[in-house]
Amino acid sequence: MTSTQPSILSLPYSIRADLPFTPPLTSYLLHLISIKRTNLCVSADVHTTSTLLRLAEEVGDYICVLKTHADIIDDFSERTIRGLNEIARRKMFLIFEDRKFGDIGSTVQSQYTHGPLSIATWAHLTNAHLFPGPSIITALHSAATSTLTSLNQSVFTEITTGTPRTSIDGSSSDGEVAVEGEEDDTVDSDNSDPPLNPSRKGSVVTATTTISQTFEPTPPAIWSRSLSAGDSDPRDTEQALQGLGPPPHARGLLLIAEMSSEGNLITPAYTTSCISAARAHPDFVIGFISQHALNSGPKDVFLNFTPGVSLPLEGEDGARKGDGLGQRWRSPREVIMGNGADVMIVGRGVLEAKDRRAEAERYRKKGWDAYEERIGRRNAWEDDD
Repeated sequence: MTSTQPSILSLPYSIRADLPFTPPLTSYLLHLISIKRTNLCVSADVHTTSTLLRLAEEVGDYICVLKTHADIIDDFSERTIRGLNEIARRKMFLIFEDRKFGDIGSTVQSQYTHGPLSIATWAHLTNAHLFPGPSIITALHSAATSTLTSLNQSVFTEITTGTPRTSIDGSSSDGEVAVEGEEDDTVDSDNSDPPLNPSRKGSVVTATTTISQTFEPTPPAIWSRSLSAGDSDPRDTEQALQGLGPPPHARGLLLIAEMSSEGNLITPAYTTSCISAARAHPDFVIGFISQHALNSGPKDVFLNFTPGVSLPLEGEDGARKGDGLGQRWRSPREVIMGNGADVMIVGRGVLEAKDRRAEAERYRKKGWDAYEERIGRRNAWEDDD
């Protein structure tokens, strides 16, 4: 296993965000983590849109990333995407679709950009296996670039239709019905010609098309912290978040370099190949799904996301070791302090809690305390509250 570079692990998130070779999306996420004081990613393994959006509302203030599994949501639709994006903008977290791509280039491009999920249009982050070869990275990057280019130009068409009606005094008037993005369910699908009605005037159709361009800004430099300042003062959180603004117009990929399931077949040589592939594509690969920090090179600023994190339930003695289905659990301190993870992924520990808000805050605090222990400092503002 490649050894971890100690200097990166000891740096605050905010300083890593401002390193000259940190790409924009990575920099944004590191600043977001620093300002919100959370390295928690909640895994939204739920099955309906309403449950997903309710969960996002409940935990959004305590997370930096929400991980989704869109393909297990029974009623996934445009409503799901709109609702999730709105909450993510308001609560300020990134969306990570856990798709685990693993096929030839043309197939993963279609899976990423087409079909009912259209992941590239709404998810800031996704992930992939490297076993198909490094070409999977270039394929997904190309698809992401094309999608973002098309999203930058929006087209809206409004169509109004109506049939002239005869008023009481015998004059005609044009009744109009606006159609906004929905098809009229009463339209006859039969291709046969309708019966002629000489007494009825033809319909009037008006179409108006508006084309607009939008650009998402990169994080403003004004909120970059100096090397001596460290992470954000919690008393300035709202102001700092407003200054940070929306995420950059970019997509990022996480390579699955290690797994938390017992008996998985990933080898150290495979993990090393993931690191090499990531270094070859630093403008798109922002990090790894891993069990250890994998930054070892002088310019490695990759983010390490670690799943399989759990805490004992309130009042429960001892650590929770696994779920009986091969998943191995570790504590926030083990993964953040002990193994150098940057973001911890928590699923059932939050999902199955009676009070998800309170449990998300409990995990957030444990993860942040472990991070501050790792970088060698404690909360400088605790005594001032």
